[in-house]
Amino acid sequence: MKTALFHYELPKKFIAQHPTKKRDESRLLVLHRATGRTEHRLFRHLPAYLGPGDVLAVNDTRVVRARLYGRRATGGTVEVLLVRASAGQGRAPGGGEVWEAMLNARGRLRDGETIAFADDLSATLLGRDEKGTSLLELHPHGEVQAVLDRIGRAPLPPYIKRPRRNDPHTEEDVERYQTVYARVPGAVAAPTAGLHFSPELLGAVRATGCATAAVTLHVGPGTFKPVTAEHVEQHAVDPEYFVCSQDAADAVNRAERVIAVGTTTCRVLETLARGQTGMSAPPRRVSVPPKRITNGEGWTDLFIHPPYEFKVVDCLVTNFHLPRSSLLMLVSAFAGRERILAAYEEAKQQHYRFYSYGDAMLIL
Repeated sequence: MKTALFHYELPKKFIAQHPTKKRDESRLLVLHRATGRTEHRLFRHLPAYLGPGDVLAVNDTRVVRARLYGRRATGGTVEVLLVRASAGQGRAPGGGEVWEAMLNARGRLRDGETIAFADDLSATLLGRDEKGTSLLELHPHGEVQAVLDRIGRAPLPPYIKRPRRNDPHTEEDVERYQTVYARVPGAVAAPTAGLHFSPELLGAVRATGCATAAVTLHVGPGTFKPVTAEHVEQHAVDPEYFVCSQDAADAVNRAERVIAVGTTTCRVLETLARGQTGMSAPPRRVSVPPKRITNGEGWTDLFIHPPYEFKVVDCLVTNFHLPRSSLLMLVSAFAGRERILAAYEEAKQQHYRFYSYGDAMLIL
Protein backbone atom coordinates (compact mmCIF):
# COMPACT_ATOMS: atom_id res chain seq x y z
CA MET A 1 0.00 0.00 0.00
CA LYS A 2 1.35 3.43 -0.97
CA THR A 3 2.33 5.70 1.92
CA ALA A 4 1.06 8.67 -0.10
CA LEU A 5 -2.50 7.40 0.43
CA PHE A 6 -2.21 8.57 4.05
CA HIS A 7 -1.33 12.16 3.29
CA TYR A 8 -3.55 15.15 3.99
CA GLU A 9 -2.93 18.89 4.13
CA LEU A 10 -2.99 20.66 7.49
CA PRO A 11 -2.34 24.39 7.81
CA LYS A 12 -0.26 25.28 10.88
CA LYS A 13 -3.18 27.18 12.43
CA PHE A 14 -4.82 23.84 13.29
CA ILE A 15 -1.83 22.57 15.33
CA ALA A 16 -2.61 23.12 19.01
CA GLN A 17 0.22 24.91 20.81
CA HIS A 18 -1.40 24.86 24.27
CA PRO A 19 -3.90 22.64 26.07
CA THR A 20 -7.47 23.68 26.74
CA LYS A 21 -8.10 25.49 30.04
CA LYS A 22 -9.71 22.34 31.46
CA ARG A 23 -8.81 18.86 30.29
CA ASP A 24 -12.31 17.61 29.55
CA GLU A 25 -13.30 20.78 27.68
CA SER A 26 -11.56 19.48 24.56
CA ARG A 27 -13.87 18.77 21.66
CA LEU A 28 -14.83 15.21 20.73
CA LEU A 29 -15.60 14.06 17.21
CA VAL A 30 -17.58 10.81 17.41
CA LEU A 31 -17.19 8.60 14.34
CA HIS A 32 -19.51 5.63 13.79
CA ARG A 33 -17.31 3.49 11.61
CA ALA A 34 -20.09 1.22 10.32
CA THR A 35 -21.93 4.12 8.67
CA GLY A 36 -19.47 7.03 8.65
CA ARG A 37 -21.90 9.17 10.67
CA THR A 38 -20.25 11.81 12.84
CA GLU A 39 -21.27 13.73 15.94
CA HIS A 40 -19.66 16.81 17.46
CA ARG A 41 -19.50 16.79 21.26
CA LEU A 42 -17.22 17.79 24.12
CA PHE A 43 -14.90 15.25 25.71
CA ARG A 44 -16.83 15.46 28.98
CA HIS A 45 -19.74 13.86 27.12
CA LEU A 46 -17.77 10.61 26.71
CA PRO A 47 -19.70 8.76 29.50
CA ALA A 48 -22.86 8.99 27.36
CA TYR A 49 -21.29 6.37 25.09
CA LEU A 50 -20.24 3.98 27.86
CA GLY A 51 -22.07 1.61 30.18
CA PRO A 52 -22.11 -1.71 32.06
CA GLY A 53 -20.07 -4.43 30.38
CA ASP A 54 -17.59 -1.90 28.96
CA VAL A 55 -13.95 -1.63 29.99
CA LEU A 56 -12.03 1.59 29.39
CA ALA A 57 -8.36 0.57 28.98
CA VAL A 58 -5.73 3.28 29.55
CA ASN A 59 -1.95 3.61 29.44
CA ASP A 60 -0.57 4.66 32.85
CA THR A 61 2.99 5.45 31.75
CA ARG A 62 4.44 8.62 33.26
CA VAL A 63 6.37 11.12 31.14
CA VAL A 64 9.89 11.82 32.38
CA ARG A 65 11.16 15.42 32.34
CA ALA A 66 13.61 14.26 29.73
CA ARG A 67 14.44 17.45 27.79
CA LEU A 68 17.60 19.19 28.98
CA TYR A 69 19.57 22.23 27.83
CA GLY A 70 23.28 22.12 28.51
CA ARG A 71 26.49 23.87 27.62
CA ARG A 72 29.69 22.58 26.02
CA ALA A 73 33.14 23.52 27.23
CA THR A 74 33.36 25.79 24.17
CA GLY A 75 30.30 27.70 25.39
CA GLY A 76 27.94 26.34 22.76
CA THR A 77 24.51 25.08 23.80
CA VAL A 78 23.26 21.51 23.45
CA GLU A 79 19.66 20.33 23.49
CA VAL A 80 19.31 16.77 24.82
CA LEU A 81 16.34 14.43 24.81
CA LEU A 82 16.94 11.44 27.07
CA VAL A 83 15.28 8.41 25.50
CA ARG A 84 15.85 5.58 27.96
CA ALA A 85 18.41 4.14 30.32
CA SER A 86 20.57 1.86 28.19
CA ALA A 87 19.85 -1.75 29.16
CA GLY A 88 22.97 -2.91 27.38
CA GLN A 89 25.26 -0.56 29.30
CA GLY A 90 23.80 -0.28 32.80
CA ARG A 91 25.95 1.58 35.28
CA ALA A 92 28.89 3.37 33.70
CA PRO A 93 32.51 2.86 34.83
CA GLY A 94 32.59 6.42 36.13
CA GLY A 95 29.76 5.75 38.54
CA GLY A 96 27.04 7.43 36.49
CA GLU A 97 24.31 5.95 34.35
CA VAL A 98 24.35 5.42 30.59
CA TRP A 99 21.34 6.71 28.67
CA GLU A 100 20.37 6.63 25.03
CA ALA A 101 19.78 10.20 23.92
CA MET A 102 19.07 12.47 20.97
CA LEU A 103 21.37 15.50 20.74
CA ASN A 104 20.98 18.79 18.90
CA ALA A 105 23.96 21.17 18.76
CA ARG A 106 25.74 23.43 16.32
CA GLY A 107 28.67 21.38 15.15
CA ARG A 108 29.37 17.71 15.83
CA LEU A 109 30.02 16.67 19.42
CA ARG A 110 33.13 14.59 19.98
CA ASP A 111 33.26 11.33 21.90
CA GLY A 112 34.47 12.07 25.43
CA GLU A 113 33.09 15.62 25.37
CA THR A 114 31.39 16.86 28.54
CA ILE A 115 28.06 18.69 28.68
CA ALA A 116 27.15 20.69 31.80
CA PHE A 117 23.45 21.04 32.65
CA ALA A 118 23.48 22.29 36.25
CA ASP A 119 25.64 22.23 39.35
CA ASP A 120 24.36 18.74 40.13
CA LEU A 121 24.27 17.22 36.63
CA SER A 122 26.73 16.82 33.78
CA ALA A 123 27.21 14.19 31.11
CA THR A 124 29.92 12.67 28.94
CA LEU A 125 29.31 11.56 25.36
CA LEU A 126 30.52 7.96 25.19
CA GLY A 127 29.80 7.45 21.51
CA ARG A 128 26.98 5.97 19.48
CA ASP A 129 25.46 2.53 19.39
CA GLU A 130 24.88 0.37 16.32
CA LYS A 131 21.65 2.28 15.54
CA GLY A 132 23.44 5.61 15.62
CA THR A 133 21.83 6.66 18.91
CA SER A 134 24.07 8.75 21.16
CA LEU A 135 25.10 7.22 24.49
CA LEU A 136 25.48 9.66 27.39
CA GLU A 137 27.03 8.87 30.75
CA LEU A 138 25.14 11.00 33.29
CA HIS A 139 26.95 12.29 36.38
CA PRO A 140 24.27 13.39 38.86
CA HIS A 141 24.72 14.43 42.46
CA GLY A 142 21.99 12.21 43.88
CA GLU A 143 19.34 10.17 42.10
CA VAL A 144 18.93 10.87 38.38
CA GLN A 145 15.14 11.04 38.61
CA ALA A 146 15.26 13.63 41.40
CA VAL A 147 17.65 15.82 39.41
CA LEU A 148 15.52 15.54 36.26
CA ASP A 149 12.42 16.46 38.24
CA ARG A 150 14.19 19.67 39.24
CA ILE A 151 15.90 20.83 36.04
CA GLY A 152 14.31 18.84 33.22
CA ARG A 153 11.54 20.11 30.98
CA ALA A 154 8.58 18.32 29.47
CA PRO A 155 9.65 16.55 26.25
CA LEU A 156 7.13 18.25 24.01
CA PRO A 157 6.97 17.14 20.37
CA PRO A 158 8.76 19.35 17.82
CA TYR A 159 5.56 20.93 16.46
CA ILE A 160 4.81 22.53 19.86
CA LYS A 161 7.05 25.59 20.06
CA ARG A 162 8.49 26.92 23.32
CA PRO A 163 11.40 29.32 23.89
CA ARG A 164 14.33 27.87 25.79
CA ARG A 165 14.23 30.39 28.62
CA ASN A 166 11.76 32.41 30.68
CA ASP A 167 8.65 30.74 29.31
CA PRO A 168 5.72 30.67 31.76
CA HIS A 169 4.20 27.71 29.92
CA THR A 170 7.02 25.28 30.68
CA GLU A 171 5.77 24.46 34.18
CA GLU A 172 2.22 24.18 32.87
CA ASP A 173 3.54 21.66 30.33
CA VAL A 174 5.04 19.51 33.10
CA GLU A 175 1.52 19.05 34.49
CA ARG A 176 -0.59 19.07 31.35
CA TYR A 177 1.68 16.90 29.16
CA GLN A 178 0.87 14.12 31.62
CA THR A 179 -2.29 12.11 32.21
CA VAL A 180 -3.98 12.40 35.60
CA TYR A 181 -3.56 8.63 36.07
CA ALA A 182 0.15 8.52 35.10
CA ARG A 183 1.92 6.13 37.47
CA VAL A 184 5.02 4.40 36.04
CA PRO A 185 7.90 6.70 34.93
CA GLY A 186 9.51 5.86 31.61
CA ALA A 187 7.88 7.68 28.67
CA VAL A 188 9.46 10.51 26.69
CA ALA A 189 6.19 11.32 24.93
CA ALA A 190 2.70 11.40 26.39
CA PRO A 191 -0.08 8.96 25.47
CA THR A 192 -2.01 11.99 24.32
CA ALA A 193 -5.50 10.53 24.04
CA GLY A 194 -5.47 10.25 27.84
CA LEU A 195 -4.67 13.94 28.37
CA HIS A 196 -8.38 14.81 28.12
CA PHE A 197 -9.40 12.90 31.25
CA SER A 198 -9.93 14.72 34.53
CA PRO A 199 -10.48 12.95 37.88
CA GLU A 200 -14.11 14.08 37.74
CA LEU A 201 -14.59 12.62 34.27
CA LEU A 202 -13.08 9.29 35.33
CA GLY A 203 -15.57 9.24 38.18
CA ALA A 204 -18.40 9.88 35.72
CA VAL A 205 -17.14 7.03 33.52
CA ARG A 206 -17.20 4.59 36.44
CA ALA A 207 -20.65 5.82 37.47
CA THR A 208 -22.02 4.46 34.17
CA GLY A 209 -20.96 0.95 35.19
CA CYS A 210 -17.98 1.02 32.83
CA ALA A 211 -14.90 -0.54 34.43
CA THR A 212 -11.35 0.71 33.93
CA ALA A 213 -8.07 -1.13 33.42
CA ALA A 214 -4.51 0.14 33.08
CA VAL A 215 -1.62 -1.20 31.03
CA THR A 216 1.79 0.44 30.67
CA LEU A 217 3.63 1.27 27.46
CA HIS A 218 6.59 3.63 27.70
CA VAL A 219 6.15 5.84 24.67
CA GLY A 220 9.40 6.64 22.87
CA PRO A 221 10.35 9.36 20.38
CA GLY A 222 9.66 6.92 17.57
CA THR A 223 5.98 7.79 17.96
CA PHE A 224 6.79 10.94 15.91
CA LYS A 225 8.88 9.05 13.35
CA PRO A 226 7.44 9.70 9.89
CA VAL A 227 6.82 6.88 7.45
CA THR A 228 9.25 7.75 4.67
CA ALA A 229 9.17 4.48 2.73
CA GLU A 230 7.24 4.48 -0.54
CA HIS A 231 5.16 1.54 0.65
CA VAL A 232 3.69 1.22 4.13
CA GLU A 233 4.84 -2.38 4.49
CA GLN A 234 8.49 -1.29 4.24
CA HIS A 235 8.29 0.77 7.45
CA ALA A 236 9.25 -0.47 10.93
CA VAL A 237 8.21 1.14 14.21
CA ASP A 238 10.65 1.43 17.09
CA PRO A 239 10.21 -1.19 19.85
CA GLU A 240 8.61 0.09 23.07
CA TYR A 241 8.44 -1.62 26.46
CA PHE A 242 5.07 -2.62 27.90
CA VAL A 243 3.54 -4.33 30.93
CA CYS A 244 0.07 -5.79 31.41
CA SER A 245 -0.88 -7.08 34.85
CA GLN A 246 -3.11 -10.06 35.57
CA ASP A 247 -5.78 -7.71 36.94
CA ALA A 248 -5.80 -5.70 33.71
CA ALA A 249 -5.94 -8.85 31.58
CA ASP A 250 -8.82 -10.22 33.67
CA ALA A 251 -10.76 -6.96 33.31
CA VAL A 252 -10.30 -6.95 29.53
CA ASN A 253 -11.31 -10.61 29.29
CA ARG A 254 -14.53 -9.98 31.26
CA ALA A 255 -15.53 -7.07 29.04
CA GLU A 256 -18.34 -7.18 26.55
CA ARG A 257 -16.72 -4.19 24.84
CA VAL A 258 -13.15 -2.87 25.14
CA ILE A 259 -12.59 0.86 24.63
CA ALA A 260 -8.85 1.56 24.21
CA VAL A 261 -7.69 5.03 25.15
CA GLY A 262 -4.99 5.78 22.63
CA THR A 263 -2.99 3.95 20.01
CA THR A 264 -0.43 2.89 22.64
CA THR A 265 -3.03 1.03 24.71
CA CYS A 266 -4.43 -0.48 21.52
CA ARG A 267 -1.01 -1.80 20.50
CA VAL A 268 -0.42 -3.41 23.91
CA LEU A 269 -3.73 -5.26 23.83
CA GLU A 270 -3.33 -6.37 20.23
CA THR A 271 0.27 -7.43 20.89
CA LEU A 272 -0.83 -9.64 23.78
CA ALA A 273 -3.60 -11.15 21.69
CA ARG A 274 -0.96 -12.29 19.20
CA GLY A 275 1.87 -13.16 21.57
CA GLN A 276 4.22 -10.73 19.78
CA THR A 277 6.68 -9.25 22.24
CA GLY A 278 9.67 -8.26 20.17
CA MET A 279 13.08 -8.54 21.78
CA SER A 280 12.07 -9.52 25.32
CA ALA A 281 10.96 -12.85 26.71
CA PRO A 282 7.35 -13.44 25.62
CA PRO A 283 4.55 -13.16 28.15
CA ARG A 284 3.08 -16.31 29.62
CA ARG A 285 0.74 -17.71 27.01
CA VAL A 286 -2.06 -20.19 27.37
CA SER A 287 -4.69 -21.39 24.94
CA VAL A 288 -7.40 -18.73 25.00
CA PRO A 289 -10.40 -18.03 22.77
CA PRO A 290 -10.46 -14.98 20.47
CA LYS A 291 -10.65 -11.52 22.05
CA ARG A 292 -8.85 -12.71 25.17
CA ILE A 293 -5.38 -11.85 26.45
CA THR A 294 -3.03 -12.98 29.19
CA ASN A 295 -0.79 -10.89 31.39
CA GLY A 296 2.76 -10.25 30.24
CA GLU A 297 5.54 -7.79 29.57
CA GLY A 298 8.11 -7.26 26.87
CA TRP A 299 8.91 -5.12 23.85
CA THR A 300 6.43 -4.53 21.08
CA ASP A 301 7.15 -3.35 17.56
CA LEU A 302 3.67 -4.18 16.31
CA PHE A 303 2.87 -1.92 13.35
CA ILE A 304 -0.87 -1.82 12.74
CA HIS A 305 -1.88 -0.65 9.28
CA PRO A 306 -4.54 -1.63 6.73
CA PRO A 307 -5.52 -4.37 6.31
CA TYR A 308 -5.61 -5.56 9.93
CA GLU A 309 -8.03 -7.69 11.96
CA PHE A 310 -8.44 -6.36 15.50
CA LYS A 311 -8.76 -9.12 18.06
CA VAL A 312 -9.39 -7.19 21.29
CA VAL A 313 -10.21 -3.51 20.75
CA ASP A 314 -13.84 -2.65 19.95
CA CYS A 315 -13.76 1.15 20.26
CA LEU A 316 -10.94 3.68 20.24
CA VAL A 317 -10.37 7.08 21.85
CA THR A 318 -7.64 8.90 19.96
CA ASN A 319 -6.34 12.31 18.92
CA PHE A 320 -5.88 13.65 15.38
CA HIS A 321 -2.57 12.41 13.99
CA LEU A 322 0.15 13.64 11.65
CA PRO A 323 -0.04 12.93 7.91
CA ARG A 324 1.80 9.79 6.80
CA SER A 325 2.33 8.71 10.42
CA SER A 326 2.09 5.16 11.75
CA LEU A 327 -0.62 6.43 14.15
CA LEU A 328 -2.78 7.66 11.28
CA MET A 329 -2.33 4.25 9.66
CA LEU A 330 -3.48 2.49 12.85
CA VAL A 331 -6.72 4.48 13.09
CA SER A 332 -7.23 3.95 9.36
CA ALA A 333 -6.95 0.22 9.90
CA PHE A 334 -9.56 0.52 12.64
CA ALA A 335 -12.15 2.69 10.88
CA GLY A 336 -11.15 2.62 7.23
CA ARG A 337 -8.82 5.03 5.46
CA GLU A 338 -11.56 6.84 3.54
CA ARG A 339 -13.73 7.32 6.63
CA ILE A 340 -10.79 8.64 8.69
CA LEU A 341 -9.61 11.09 6.05
CA ALA A 342 -13.19 12.29 5.53
CA ALA A 343 -13.55 12.79 9.31
CA TYR A 344 -10.28 14.73 9.36
CA GLU A 345 -11.53 17.03 6.60
CA GLU A 346 -14.74 17.58 8.56
CA ALA A 347 -12.69 18.32 11.68
CA LYS A 348 -10.78 21.01 9.78
CA GLN A 349 -14.03 22.53 8.54
CA GLN A 350 -15.28 22.60 12.15
CA HIS A 351 -11.98 24.12 13.39
CA TYR A 352 -10.88 21.23 15.59
CA ARG A 353 -7.40 21.40 17.11
CA PHE A 354 -4.90 18.75 15.96
CA TYR A 355 -2.05 16.68 17.44
CA SER A 356 -0.85 16.25 21.01
CA TYR A 357 -2.59 19.20 22.71
CA GLY A 358 -5.49 19.02 20.27
CA ASP A 359 -9.01 17.60 20.36
CA ALA A 360 -10.09 13.97 20.34
CA MET A 361 -12.04 11.36 18.41
CA LEU A 362 -14.17 8.50 19.67
CA ILE A 363 -14.38 5.77 17.06
CA LEU A 364 -17.29 3.40 17.69
